[in-house]
Amino acid sequence: MIKLAIDLGSWVTKIYKAGCGVVLAEPTCAAIEQLPGAQRYNIKSLGERARALSGKAAQNTHIINPVTDGDIVHPDIAADLLSYFLAEIEITPRKARSTEVIFVLPCGSKPDLKRKYLRLADDCNIGKVYFTQTPIAAVLGHNVPLGDSTPVFSVDIGYGLTNIAAFSLDGVIAGMSMNLGGGNIDVHIIDYMAENYNLNIGALTAERIKNTVGSFFPGDDKVMMVDGRDASTGAPATVMVRTSNIYEVLALYVDKIIEYVSLIISKLPSEVSSAIIHSGVFLSGGLCKMDGIAEYFSERLGITINTFDEPQLAAVIGAGTIISSEHFITKAATQN
Repeated sequence: MIKLAIDLGSWVTKIYKAGCGVVLAEPTCAAIEQLPGAQRYNIKSLGERARALSGKAAQNTHIINPVTDGDIVHPDIAADLLSYFLAEIEITPRKARSTEVIFVLPCGSKPDLKRKYLRLADDCNIGKVYFTQTPIAAVLGHNVPLGDSTPVFSVDIGYGLTNIAAFSLDGVIAGMSMNLGGGNIDVHIIDYMAENYNLNIGALTAERIKNTVGSFFPGDDKVMMVDGRDASTGAPATVMVRTSNIYEVLALYVDKIIEYVSLIISKLPSEVSSAIIHSGVFLSGGLCKMDGIAEYFSERLGITINTFDEPQLAAVIGAGTIISSEHFITKAATQN
């Protein structure tokens, strides 16, 4: 029996195969060609090749992200994309029928979202489906011991969603998912560059700025040359951006996440709060690769912050742990 964990993220899809580890991490992206007024579309490219066309596509080519803020908003395209990813790791439709898959869903997902994933699995011929929640998977992804009476606190900051939860294997004690993540920062960076540098840039460039010069270390002064288009003349232009230039953009969104983390912690039962003070907060998600973010969280919250070597892979690795274990599949997963 083939066992897979799939984290269908708004920006990147990750797949873990039991016995092999993470076998795929590609953009959750499709380039489709659709003529005005036409009902049907043609897929031009998927994954990495589709993301490479972002901002450069022909007139009738649209770059589609079928998953937005944790929700499947284009089911047909999502099915085409997942089928493509499965083929990339040599899971044919025939093999898929004898495959067990655990999907990583946002904290507190509604039944409607699970139904969308079940339809997606059916479209891809997947034999058996389980679900788990992002915070639980993220903590298990890095071998944090969990028990029925040992609560932990998880914050996972993705591209489209941030998941916050206090939980044990007995269940979620308090938690939420919020439509706030790295994607919001990218959009704000695009606006910032237009307003302050008169430079138009695309989403990929904004992401590179965030990942290259973004930092929460005091005094950090990284520099990056940014290419774009002059907003007044339309001519190609290049400007220099420093860490200090985008710090306030980063802090605006991270401070909002910290505000919600503080709110949830303040409402926890005293015994749970006591346990969390000793174990700290487990921080994961793609944004957590940024320099100094753990120290920033720790300073603002006054709590120890635990981070991971590959924070963007924590949830899918944890989901892989769940589907590979008879114990965890009964404790940390559901089928409906």
